[in-house]
Amino acid sequence: MTIPKQSLRRKEITTVAAKLFKKHSFDRTTVRMIAKDAGIKSGSLFHHYKDKEEILYAVIEQGLSGALDTLKKTIKETNSAEENLKAAILRQLKTLHGKDKDAHIVSIIEWSSLDEASRQQLIVIRDEYEAHWQYIIDAAISEGLLQGQPRLQRLFVLGSLNWTIHWYKPKHGVQIEDTADEFYRFITKSG
Repeated sequence: MTIPKQSLRRKEITTVAAKLFKKHSFDRTTVRMIAKDAGIKSGSLFHHYKDKEEILYAVIEQGLSGALDTLKKTIKETNSAEENLKAAILRQLKTLHGKDKDAHIVSIIEWSSLDEASRQQLIVIRDEYEAHWQYIIDAAISEGLLQGQPRLQRLFVLGSLNWTIHWYKPKHGVQIEDTADEFYRFITKSG
């Protein structure tokens, strides 16, 4: 699936759809719901997207691309394996719980709702994202910060961070930075 360059209206629709997909699921979100929340008529939605599946593709692409861009910045801005790992953990949590969280969360929970052709196209972004995480994990293992099989360490770390979408509530007094510090200490057994 190739989606034309994003217009401002398409971005608005994608943002609205991400929020609805996260709240209700892809299957339970209707085109009417998306159009209503976007402030347009249902038929007008098809001027911007072919169908609901194309909207899901755009949401997941936005979520993956945003997370990848954040991870690339992390690697460029840090100087050591320890800084990389700490910053990557914090930024992953901020991606999952910040103001633009919906698209990234949908990319995690609705991946299986994509058709096979769409998944194959998006795997390129996902693989690059995972390769950057693997670089951080490999460096942390080389420096003795982590121990174990590198691929499994990446899966454990990302899986644990991603699972926070189910339990982390910022209004309960624990700041995201504190959660990131605690997570780092737990996986590295430091502190």
